[in-house]
Amino acid sequence: MYRVLSAMSGVTIVIASVVLTSGIAYAHERRNVGAYEFAVGWLNEPAYVGVLNSIELHIIDTRSSKAVTGLEKTLSVDVRAGGLAPFKLVIAAADDPSAGYVGWVMPTVAGAYAFHIVGKIDTQNIDEKFSSGPNTFDDVADLASLQYPTRFPVADDLGKKLDAIQSGLDQTRVIAIVALVLGVLALGTATLSRRRAS
Repeated sequence: MYRVLSAMSGVTIVIASVVLTSGIAYAHERRNVGAYEFAVGWLNEPAYVGVLNSIELHIIDTRSSKAVTGLEKTLSVDVRAGGLAPFKLVIAAADDPSAGYVGWVMPTVAGAYAFHIVGKIDTQNIDEKFSSGPNTFDDVADLASLQYPTRFPVADDLGKKLDAIQSGLDQTRVIAIVALVLGVLALGTATLSRRRAS
């Protein structure tokens, strides 16, 4: 009985290590598009604001169960967040051919992100959008929750602070212009009064 349990635990460890170190992460959205299976997500999950990351794109030909290569020439990918204009990623084959494709980006706001993939695989047209969420891949998280002992602002926080400073400067300019106009008017009125008095 001890030998059986020992053998089973050894097999369990081997299976667990294979699953944990396999090429495709589990937090990816998988979708069949014609004869191809797409797996799309972040290369490093969880994804954080201000930390360099990449799309991780795997495409398998379901007819042969082999990874499709050479697609950096025929597919283009952009990333979108928060209703902002899309950012085009430079897609390249990963160093390990079985690891699919990467396209580097540094997310600067927390929240949901989407990858839009267009182009061709062989004769098949591709136009697919993969969005982050609970059943796909992670939204980008705020790094502040991990900072210790001192929190430092990331790009999103700095942008908000700069906007507040700009707004304050704009208000100061308006007040300065109004004060200048009132000063000129007061000076003009005083000059007119002196001329009339003389």
